[in-house]
Amino acid sequence: MIELEAIRAARDRIAAYVHRTPLVRSHTLSEQLGTNIYLKLELLQKTGSFKPRGAFNKMLVHLEEVRETGVVAASGGNFAQGVAYAGGTLGVRTRILMPKFTPKNYVASTRGYGGEVEFTEDISEGFALAQRYGREGWSCFHPFDDRELITGHGSIGMELIEEIPQLTDVFVSVGGGGLMGGLALAVKQLKPEVRLWSVETEGSDTLGRALKAGRLVRITPRSLAKTLGAPVVSEDALSIAQQHGHRHVVVSDRDAYLALRLLMERAKVITELAASCTLAAARKVSDCFSPEDHVALVLCGGNLSLDTLAEYRNLFEG
Repeated sequence: MIELEAIRAARDRIAAYVHRTPLVRSHTLSEQLGTNIYLKLELLQKTGSFKPRGAFNKMLVHLEEVRETGVVAASGGNFAQGVAYAGGTLGVRTRILMPKFTPKNYVASTRGYGGEVEFTEDISEGFALAQRYGREGWSCFHPFDDRELITGHGSIGMELIEEIPQLTDVFVSVGGGGLMGGLALAVKQLKPEVRLWSVETEGSDTLGRALKAGRLVRITPRSLAKTLGAPVVSEDALSIAQQHGHRHVVVSDRDAYLALRLLMERAKVITELAASCTLAAARKVSDCFSPEDHVALVLCGGNLSLDTLAEYRNLFEG
C-alpha cells in the first residue's frame, strides 16, 4: 500500500520540523509485566502529540499549492494543533473548525500556533463545513483518512526499529487509524515478525467493531478518551489491521486512567487516556510476554489539562 521508501522520504522531508522523540526502557513497568517495556514518548513531540509528523509531510508535499489556498481542517483534538503549528511554521494560512465543546487548552494552543478557530456545533458539522470550504478553494486536510498523513506517521515505526532492533511487540492506540496504519506499514516492512497490538477504549472501539463485522462500522463515540473519538476508521486502517494486526485489545476508561496514574507516578510522564490505554492493554495481556520480549508502548499524546485530570480522579477515585 505505502512502500518503505515513501515512508523514508517522508521522514527525511519532515526531519527539520519535528522531534525524534525519546524512547526509554521503564524498569518499573518491565518488572511489573515480566518483560522489557519501552515507552515511545511521542507526547514530547512538538504540540504534545504525533500529529505534526503527518501534517508537515502533507503540507510540504503540496507547499506551493497550500500557500495559495490555505488549509482547512475539522478537529477538536491534536490534529488541530498539528495543522496550525505546521501552517504557522511554513507560512500557510490555516482555519480550524472545532466543536464548541472543545477543551479550552486545545483552543488556546491552536490559536497560539497561528490557527484561525471557527466553532461548530459538533465534529460532524465541522466535517461538512470543511467540505464546503474545500469547494470554495481551500485545501482540506482530513485528520486521519489520508495516505500522506499516514506516510508521515510511519516515521515513528522507523525510529522504533532503529532504536530497538530486538523489538518483538508494539502497542498503538487507534482513533481514525492514521497512526496505527503508518506505524504498522513501517514496522512490518522492516521486521515482519513484530506483533502489532492495536488498542481502543470502550465506547470508542470503531476498529474493534469493524474487525468483527469485516466492514466499516459507524458509531457515536462515548469514551472519555476524546482523541480516540473518530466515529469510523478509514478503509486503509481496517485493511492494514486485518493484514498486519496481531490482536486488538479494548480496555475500559477506568483502566486507562489507572495506567495514566501509574505512568505519572512511576515514569514521570502525564499522558492522555488515548496514550495510557496502551499500558492498560499491555497489562491486560501480560501473560503473552516472556522475559526475552521487547515491548514498545507508543504514548501518542499528552495534551491533558489539570482540570481534566482532576475530573478523572473524582470520577474513578471518588
